[in-house]
Amino acid sequence: MSEYLITLILGIVQGITEFLPISSDGHLEIAKYLLGDKSQGMDSLSLTIVLHIATTLSICYVLREKIVSILNGLFRFDRSTLSLAGLIIVSMIPAAIAGLFFEKEISSFFNGNINFVASMLFLNGLFLYIGNRAKPSNENITWIKAFLMGIAQMVAILPGISRSGTTISTAALLNINRAVAAEFSFIMVLPLIFGKILKDIIFDQGFTQLQYSGGAIAVGFVAAFIVGILAFKLLLRLVENMKMNYFAFYCIAIAFIIFAISKI
Repeated sequence: MSEYLITLILGIVQGITEFLPISSDGHLEIAKYLLGDKSQGMDSLSLTIVLHIATTLSICYVLREKIVSILNGLFRFDRSTLSLAGLIIVSMIPAAIAGLFFEKEISSFFNGNINFVASMLFLNGLFLYIGNRAKPSNENITWIKAFLMGIAQMVAILPGISRSGTTISTAALLNINRAVAAEFSFIMVLPLIFGKILKDIIFDQGFTQLQYSGGAIAVGFVAAFIVGILAFKLLLRLVENMKMNYFAFYCIAIAFIIFAISKI
């Protein structure tokens, strides 16, 4: 299969699954397996990161007014904006520690083991179901709640666990307003993604382990960015309407299908 077609498909998969609470990393690993992509470890993780950069830019585009407002507030030393910035920093701590000190261990999960991915998808589905059953609430995000959402974000490093799904479900269980939680969930990941990009460029000589050509990578990047914008807007509507159960059942069903396929 053409590498351009492979990266196009992977870009579309990333764009859809990054924002729907069904685990983009898990679905990328499944897609790579089905497409015959044999990359493992850091090689596989590098492509995943490139596609994550694309969907990160999707977040920036959709939430551009919110992000500009935050930046303006920081320059004006606005109290509420500084408080929000503090919450974001607190939420980053768990995932930042995991990324800095356990990168090799994390990359070992991106080795094409779809049975592991299926197990995580099953757990992801259960957690989505539990979180969706939480009663609607309008409480704000506190320091402790931000840290707990950060722990959920750290766990979502594993392929098969949805970052948006776990953080939003955790917020729901902590009685945080769902719409507020959804926006915060995606804003809190932006510094981590951009920090990861800088680390790879400065300390790891960029993405030197990519197995695809620059043109093929560009195709996947653009696909992930465009599809990501559409999927993100859809997610924001679904969260407000508490329709996460559909994704919970989907994750559980896909997990069983993968288990069955792996036995063939």
